[in-house]
Amino acid sequence: MKKIISTEKAPKAIGPYSQAVEANGMLFISGQVPVNPETGKIPEGITAQTEQVMKNIEAILKEAGYSFDNVIKSTCLLSDMANFKAMNEVYGKYYPNNPPARAAFAVKGLPLDAMIEIETIAAKSVKS
Repeated sequence: MKKIISTEKAPKAIGPYSQAVEANGMLFISGQVPVNPETGKIPEGITAQTEQVMKNIEAILKEAGYSFDNVIKSTCLLSDMANFKAMNEVYGKYYPNNPPARAAFAVKGLPLDAMIEIETIAAKSVKS
């Protein structure tokens, strides 16, 4: 049985999808773009955008009773691979020990002209 996870502390879905779905002790977080849920705006620059995406992911994790320690896989979508290093610096602060598996690649375009989108999978039985 699946449980839909939703929080006002992360941006609302901009299409026919849920912020996250929990099933069998696993949490699947939809790709998060850097929309600030309080203002509805996207900050400028890859560093600020990555920080906002990670805050959005953190809010969803907390709502579902998970933390970054439970994350087992991330997929990072970048509008330009030239932003990889700056993204990595921010991303790494959230996973200082035992980081999850990850893929990162450039795509032609992202929703709302964002520079980054990250989807995340976490498991309750996993802790760093």
